[in-house]
Amino acid sequence: QVQLVESGGGLVQAGDTLTLSCVGSGRAFSTYVMGWFRQAPGKEREFVAAINWSGVTTYYADSVKGRLTISRDNAKSTVSLQMNSLKPEDTAVYYCAAAVRDGSRRIYDYMYWGQGIQVTVSS
Repeated sequence: QVQLVESGGGLVQAGDTLTLSCVGSGRAFSTYVMGWFRQAPGKEREFVAAINWSGVTTYYADSVKGRLTISRDNAKSTVSLQMNSLKPEDTAVYYCAAAVRDGSRRIYDYMYWGQGIQVTVSS
């Protein structure tokens, strides 16, 4: 089991850069695929990015490809999401999550979730 805590959210302006971090507890952090999801008001939670256990392979939603970068540091049990060129449509609650299935973009493949953190991008 792993517990996840996100940090780094806030209010920014369009075009700004923001980096979210997620720290996991538990010795098995390095064995999990880690993902980021987001949920905007009135919308369903959607996949943003994922990274395999070693950090070698990454996956992105088309809507964020080229602007967002996921990375991990297993020594620190941390996964990060660097968000460049932010847009108002990136406004959402962002969640980090852990899964065992590599490359999964499906919510129900992710077993453990953080509490979420708000990111608001003003125009």
